[in-house]
Amino acid sequence: MGTKSNCEGILVFIPAYNCAPQIGRTLLQLKGHEEFFREVIVVDNRSTDNTADAAIAAAPQLDLPVRVVRNWDNLGLGGSHKSAFAYAARQGYDYIVVLHGDDQGSIRELLPHIERGEHRTVDCLLGARFMPGSKLEGYSAFRTFGNEVFNLLFSAAAGKRLYDLGSGLNMYRVDAVRNLRYQGFADNLTFNYYMILATVWRRWKIRFFPISWREDDQVSNVKLTRQSMQVLKLLATFVFRRKYFLEGQHTVRAPEDYRFDAIYNSAGSMRPPTQPSRQPDVPR
Repeated sequence: MGTKSNCEGILVFIPAYNCAPQIGRTLLQLKGHEEFFREVIVVDNRSTDNTADAAIAAAPQLDLPVRVVRNWDNLGLGGSHKSAFAYAARQGYDYIVVLHGDDQGSIRELLPHIERGEHRTVDCLLGARFMPGSKLEGYSAFRTFGNEVFNLLFSAAAGKRLYDLGSGLNMYRVDAVRNLRYQGFADNLTFNYYMILATVWRRWKIRFFPISWREDDQVSNVKLTRQSMQVLKLLATFVFRRKYFLEGQHTVRAPEDYRFDAIYNSAGSMRPPTQPSRQPDVPR
């Protein structure tokens, strides 16, 4: 693999919830590829297991600054994105990579696109589990069919072929995100659906790329029936109340509520872990 430009700042953001068995493997995906990135931030959304400790244990194996933080409250998967997006903008990063902490996707499938400089020609690179060239391992036929149906429905509503509504491997240009009204999007698992529809409507340059996706020791926390109804309602809002969808407030939180506490960085030490105040939404 080649090396990145010295003037380019790429942050890797890893949202994590109750993935202690997988978070170390996820971090070690970056080993040997540190030259592409400037920093890694693991955002623990109030895990009830030792996810943060496992991340801290793996971090010294990387030749790369690693920061482990914990959301101050239950912010959900979308809230973790908002915190990380704000952090990337404050720190002056050019790009932010999203890699879910449950080790279902592989950063190696994004690296060739970075090496070729494709990220510089688009606003986002989106990993797609359901496009030609992708590979699914341990993913049920029922869930695959359901995702493909939703992909087609969203594609029809957006007027653009969408191969995935939100995988766990994406890359965004920070300046593009900064100009998107993402702070008003829902904080739960539907955040990515708001993102994809809003970015299409704002005429972002979007490029999908096929990825491998596996389920082995991961535990899915998605309630399929409830999630499906939420997604259909969301899509109807986009079709029939587009201005409200794009500019409305779909969360009760203010922008300043999306923050976290640092519990570890590669040059520091860990604070005593705290227990969550209530059960959060989870990434997978």
